[in-house]
Amino acid sequence: MFPLQSVLLPGEPLPLRIFEPRYVALVRDVMAAERTFGTVLIARGREVGGGDIRHDVGTAVRVLDCESLGAERFALRCEGAHRIRITQWLDDDPYPRAETEPWPDELDERVLPLSALNEVQARIENLLRRVATAQQVRLPRRWSIATGLPSGAEKRLYALASRVPMGQADRHAVLAAPTLETRVHALNEAVDTVTAMLDFREV
Repeated sequence: MFPLQSVLLPGEPLPLRIFEPRYVALVRDVMAAERTFGTVLIARGREVGGGDIRHDVGTAVRVLDCESLGAERFALRCEGAHRIRITQWLDDDPYPRAETEPWPDELDERVLPLSALNEVQARIENLLRRVATAQQVRLPRRWSIATGLPSGAEKRLYALASRVPMGQADRHAVLAAPTLETRVHALNEAVDTVTAMLDFREV
């Protein structure tokens, strides 16, 4: 496990520079096996040194490329694979370890309406246009957030969430939402928060 002070969503890239001895050991073990590890958000504490308090929902991470920088240092290029749930934390020896299980979205009796997905997508696109205007960034005339979005509601929601400039608590709420419907709700709440911040700055 590699606890971080930021949330990694499935499908997001994760570049890492490894230098701490315990994570050097983790990289060696990971590269000798399945090239995967897990990450969770640190609830309290710091990445370096240990002694942190961690959340129990995280993301499985695939190592796409590993470059040795010499002197027991590595540069990793990784990607979030799928959501996981921690079933038991183990001793941090020689590095943070845990027993985990995949946590796919729970089945909901109600099918997520396409209109709900399209609505949150439209809200995020409008939000990003406002952010660009506030930062005096000119978007291409035919820019659309839909460009490059993956198919499938689960991947699409994670991809949309990755583009919202929200805090780590909101990102974790999106990741930890048990169903597609609750994830849409969490994403809408995050959009509300960012929108309120923009409104305040424009007053």
